[in-house]
Amino acid sequence: MGLVQAVLGSIGGTLADQWKDFYTVPSGLPATAALFAAVPQGSNAGRGSNTKGSSNIITNGSKIVVPEGYGLLLFQDGAITGFAAEPGGYEWRSDDLNSKSIFAGDGFVDSLIMQSWERFKFGGQPGSQQAAFFVSLKELPENRFGTQSEIYWDDGFLGTQVGAVTRGSYTLKIVDPILFVKNFVPARYLQPGQVFDFTDIDNAAAAQLFNEVVGSLAPAFSLYSNDPGKGNRITKLQQDSLGFARSLSEAVEQAYQWKSDRGLAIVKTAIVSIEYDANTRELLKTVQRADALSGARGNSNLQASVAQGMQSAGENGGAAGMMGIGMASGMMGGIGNLQQPVAPAAAAADDPIAKLKKAKEMLDLGLITQADYDAAKTKALGL
Repeated sequence: MGLVQAVLGSIGGTLADQWKDFYTVPSGLPATAALFAAVPQGSNAGRGSNTKGSSNIITNGSKIVVPEGYGLLLFQDGAITGFAAEPGGYEWRSDDLNSKSIFAGDGFVDSLIMQSWERFKFGGQPGSQQAAFFVSLKELPENRFGTQSEIYWDDGFLGTQVGAVTRGSYTLKIVDPILFVKNFVPARYLQPGQVFDFTDIDNAAAAQLFNEVVGSLAPAFSLYSNDPGKGNRITKLQQDSLGFARSLSEAVEQAYQWKSDRGLAIVKTAIVSIEYDANTRELLKTVQRADALSGARGNSNLQASVAQGMQSAGENGGAAGMMGIGMASGMMGGIGNLQQPVAPAAAAADDPIAKLKKAKEMLDLGLITQADYDAAKTKALGL
């Protein structure tokens, strides 16, 4: 049995008027429906070659309309015998006992699906059961994930392990319908009247996907935060739905082979909330402060702080106030590169170059005069 491409890209009112006996998508389906049986619409009314009918036989001449965004799978005694991904009208034929039918839409059926077809194709004389099922090729929304306790991963930017509780959602796409049906969909959904829906709480297969996504969140966060192309910042997660989706899809593929074994892929993500543990929050605050003190804005902030410190020192008098000024000015060498190793205090104190550097920084900030700097230079160099 097979399909003959009768009408391509014409699935509107004209086709419905001309074909009184045809199969198509059932009405009233939710946007999250992934797989369901084709349903007959009306009777033959004396047209075409469909002169006899049976509940488990699709006879010659039957018309099947494939709407945009769906693929059509043909079954013979439980085996897949045909696949069509292009929208339009098709006519059911079983004249050729070894017929092969696979219609591919440009840009959709890639080498993976062709390989699946070659692995699973089945030809033979129609027997006691024939069926047609539609599979959604659209993005399937409202697939949720969430953790009840913290998950932990190694963060590339912070250089340590971080933890968080998170929840969100993702959209799925069936990228290989043949693999999806052969390797993942339970048999009970391959019956008329059944709808495979990933969001159905009674769908055990969908529940398994939920558990696998939760188990892949930590590796996904690690992949994202250790990717230099994303700036190694976990704080960008909630604004980068596509970037994190790629990390999550890669994580589930590595652990559970979603695409290669099941024909599934995660397309987009939306992180509704992410609550870091106490240690991670402190680390992020430190990074935030470091970001605020870097560059021109940081220098401006520090100058204001030093000026305020000088005023306080002048009001209070004594060496203690001036020591605070020296400490503030010494910080200038570290701002802008907080990760550089700090030399031991004793070595810095004895190093004349370091003394001159600090004096020059204070001179540039207007904290000392040129005469003060020249005196410090003479003393440091032993002149």
